[in-house]
Order: sequence, then structure tokens, then C-alpha cells
Amino acid sequence: MFAMKTLKKPFMTAVLKPQSFRLALLAAGALLGLATAGAQAQDVPPEAGSGSAEAPAASSPADVSSAISPTIANEAASDVSSTGATGAAPVAPKESQEAASAVSQAAPVSQVQTIPDMPPVIDARNIYSEASGPEKMSPTVANHLTRIYVPNLRGNSVSVIDPTTDKVVDTFKVGRSPQHVVPSWDLKTLWVTNNSEGHADGSLTPIDPVTGKPGKAIDVDDPYNMYFTPDGHEAIVVAEAKRRLDFRDPHTMALHQSVEVPKCEGINHAAFSADGSYALFTCEFGRYMAKVDTVNHKLLGMLKLSKGGMPQDVIAAPDGHKFYVADMHADGVFTIDGDKFKETGFIPTGVGTHGLYTNRDATRLYVANRGSHMVHGPRHSKAGGVAVIDLATDKVITTWPIPGGGSPDMGNITPDGKHLWLSGRFDDVVYDINTQTGEMKKVPVGAEPHGLTVWPQPGRYSIGHTGIMR
Repeated sequence: MFAMKTLKKPFMTAVLKPQSFRLALLAAGALLGLATAGAQAQDVPPEAGSGSAEAPAASSPADVSSAISPTIANEAASDVSSTGATGAAPVAPKESQEAASAVSQAAPVSQVQTIPDMPPVIDARNIYSEASGPEKMSPTVANHLTRIYVPNLRGNSVSVIDPTTDKVVDTFKVGRSPQHVVPSWDLKTLWVTNNSEGHADGSLTPIDPVTGKPGKAIDVDDPYNMYFTPDGHEAIVVAEAKRRLDFRDPHTMALHQSVEVPKCEGINHAAFSADGSYALFTCEFGRYMAKVDTVNHKLLGMLKLSKGGMPQDVIAAPDGHKFYVADMHADGVFTIDGDKFKETGFIPTGVGTHGLYTNRDATRLYVANRGSHMVHGPRHSKAGGVAVIDLATDKVITTWPIPGGGSPDMGNITPDGKHLWLSGRFDDVVYDINTQTGEMKKVPVGAEPHGLTVWPQPGRYSIGHTGIMR
């Protein structure tokens, strides 16, 4: 990483050597650029789309690396291998090599101009970089219980599992038809979305992650799923049956504004772009994707998928421009260019493709294949399993069948990435899957478990669903 302490000795030595003089000037210019960038950042108005006007200057190694010009880094590196006008250069001295190496390693990808007040994207190659492992845990979750929270759709309850023992340690009643357990943007609350299928008494039940206990429910219309705008300003309640998105206060859930999406029958899952300016939503019963402006609260367009017809989960690729869409009828994953809003490919994965989760370094995608094309499928489906996609090639590299058959649905991975927890939707169990071997354990829970969350998770903030972190 680029730091003054690391570069002090190489730069001091390189200045005394002619062949390293230009390198020193370039690297010094990079350091000067950090201060300039920090000062300029304070003058960028919010409407310029570059985040909060009060964003702090770069102070961590990651912040520093993101402020160095790639041109400076490339020129500095080239000076190590080429000196003098003739181009016939001797091997650069060790000190120059060390200095150039440090600058080169710190060379960033281009900065992402985010929506106002959204936390900065540290690495534009990987929007999940700040959720890469236990070392990225926020101080906010330091005293939170390590638990798996499982909403039981037909049981109107939440089962609480201690993952160290794979035992259910608590079960409590919530509202009717709990669908997902959703971590709040600020990581302080877990919300159970009780959409009360076929009834008008939908609600959100808060869970205190410090105690693992539920609080008083808030009446909310048809909350099938819930997300948070990346700036943390609003919750987006996905009113599936109403074909509507309700932008609400993220704490009180008071309604701010609704966006009607009439052609999006069964609107349910979403993923956000790298800059937070738009989200793609799946339309489960309509074969469509919807693109929504998250700042101006507007429907930007609809995209009809080329085949299948039952899009389920959607997740942004590490670059935040490409998206992966599971389709339960197509038996695979579509790839979408989110900026152009265009279908770009398809990856066959298995029967009843449903849930999507990246591993900790965002190099692989875990795909839950529910084993059936039906909303209420059979128990112990032999087709149920998990496919693993290599995100560098978009190829399935391995599959993990469910021993005895099963119906893997929704979940998440543990902070260390060693275990993938998924609900067994039609089998009244959850699966604890070893991500190194594919071996799994089954834990009995309530009736029809759905969108479970693994908590706590590493990351600065949650954008919702079952704990998609950045």
C-alpha cells in the first residue's frame, strides 16, 4: 500500500541517483496530488454527483491509493525499465525498483462518481471490497450476536440459529407471511418483512441484533422485500402484489413517495449500480426487468428477457455495471449490461435457479437452484443444488447437490466466507454448506423458510435484502 512511511527511504535514496530523478519527481507529484484532491473534494457541489460535499480527504491506505493518478504510476514504473534518451538502459537500482513498485501497487482504478452522500467506492473493480472479510467488520456490529435469522413463511415466525452449534436457540412469532430478514443501512436493526400474502395487514418487525429479540412491529403495506438507497436516506419497500416501490424513511418507515411499475408483475429483488444512481428490479411473474432512478424516484425503462420468464434474485457484478439475474424457468443466470440496460449473455446452472451470492473476494458466484419451476415445489427434489460460477469466465466450475434432495433458496455467507447458509424452501430446513468442500448440514426450522440472513456481516453499510453489503 502507498504510505509515507513505506516510501521515505526509497525516495530519499532515489533523489541522489540521476536515473531515478524523474521517478522521484513523479512520485512527489502524486503525493502533492493527494493534498490537492482532498482540497478540491470539499468544493464539489452535491449536484455534481460526486458524493457528499463534506467527504473527508483520503486518510487510509485505500483512500490514498484511489487518489494517485494512473498516469503518474505508469510513468514512474516505466522509468525503472527505461532511462536516458537512447532507451538502452541499465537495470534500475534497488531503491528505484522499490519506489516504483510501491507506486505501481497503489495505482488505482478510475474513481466512481457516486450519488450525493453515498459512501465512496474504494475500488471501482470491486464494489464489495469493503465487505471482504472479518477484518472489515464495522464497530457498529461489535456487540451483535452471531446468529442465523430464518423467516418461516408459513410458520409466521423466525427461527434463530447459533452457527457455532448448528442449533436453533430461539423461535419467536412475527407478522403474517415473513419473507426476508433485512439488515438496515446503518447496521443497527434487522427488519422482518411480513407481507401478509393475500391480506391487508402487512408489517415490518424490528429485531435488535444485540439481544436477538423482536420489537414492536410497524404497519407497512405489502413489504415483500426491502432495500436501502446507497446514500442511506431511504428504505425501498418492495410491494410485490401492488407492483410498486415505496420509498420510506429508513427508521420510522413513514412513506415519502411511491413509484408505480405496472408492467413489473411480481416485483421483488434488486441490485444497485456502482454509483448508486439506479437499481435493477426483477419481475417474477412477468419476464421483465425494471430499471429505476434511485435519486429522482422514476422508472427508467423495462427490459424483457429473451427466454425463461421467472426472474428471481439479481446481484451486481464486482464492477457494479454488469448484473447477474437468476431465472427459475430458464434454469440459469442472465447477464445484463446495467448502463445500457441490455441482455448480454446466459449461463445454465440448474433447475429452478433462484438465489445469488458472491464469495468474500468477489471472484465466485454461488447460485441456489431450487430444484423446481413451481412457486410451491416438491420436497427433496433431486435437482436441487448449488452451482458455483467463476466470475472471471462466467463459467460454472462446480456444483454441489443436496444429499437426499432439497430446495436451496435464499441466504448468505459467513464473515470468513467458509460457510454458505441457505434456506431449504420446500423442506423446512436450512443448509449449512462448507464452501471449500461443498459438504453440508441440515438444520430443521419452521414451515417454509425463506430469506434468511447471516449476522453480523462485514461492511460499512447494507443495501438490504438478506445482507448485501458494501
